[in-house]
Amino acid sequence: MTFTLGPRAIAAGYKLAAFDRIGSTNAEALARARDGERGPMWFVTPEQTAGRGRRQRAWVAPRGNLASSVLEVMDVQPAIAATLGFAAGLSLEAALQKVSIEATLRLGRSPAYTLKWPNDVLADGKKLSGILLEAEGLGDRLAVVVGIGTNVVAAPEGTPTPAVSLAALGVQIGAEELFAALSDAWVEFCGIWDNGRGFAEIRRLWLERAAGLGGKVAVQTGTAALEGIFDTIDDTGCLIVRTADGQRRPVTAGEVYFGTAASVRAN
Repeated sequence: MTFTLGPRAIAAGYKLAAFDRIGSTNAEALARARDGERGPMWFVTPEQTAGRGRRQRAWVAPRGNLASSVLEVMDVQPAIAATLGFAAGLSLEAALQKVSIEATLRLGRSPAYTLKWPNDVLADGKKLSGILLEAEGLGDRLAVVVGIGTNVVAAPEGTPTPAVSLAALGVQIGAEELFAALSDAWVEFCGIWDNGRGFAEIRRLWLERAAGLGGKVAVQTGTAALEGIFDTIDDTGCLIVRTADGQRRPVTAGEVYFGTAASVRAN
């Protein structure tokens, strides 16, 4: 497989390190940052053997899937950097729309791509991609790595949220094509985000594509569960749940379940 950056990413000065096989693109990006790399730089592979998702869950990319990470070194606080994940979701959704045009013409429909709080991309309600942000201080700057793993040819089984691959949806593209589109879309949405100054616009765009907005939701946070209506996300990226008594409760982290599954998962 031959990975290349898209033309917008090249023009914006991004670098690329592509691997035939690697343990973790996020780990590689952080290691390079510790050794002096200041990016911006993408790390990409079609086969990842030791990747991580949220809560240290394994994220293994069998050959043909896309594991990618982008390193950005910036002068922002960690709480601001955390909102970059919403720009990442928008970037991947835009890239998926671009590469799905042929499938739309052939099948007469496109998968419905939506964004699930805090950092998943769904296709027809099933998990297609996960996004993981990691950061480390480098003196007075912050190295932020955004890992984006996408099920191109295969999806794992037995996951908390049912998963799906692009191939199973009839989108017959390669990881290389998706990556080129993603690298270009990242330039656009990272630019809008603008070190957190543009998060209001990112938030607006994200909410337009949000899965479950306005519907029933349950959030599992450790041993506790919060149920209500998915009201919005606030200006820091917290999920706002409107409970039965009318309170609007912010959630900073947790497992989210929608619809009829919400009440089942909450028990």
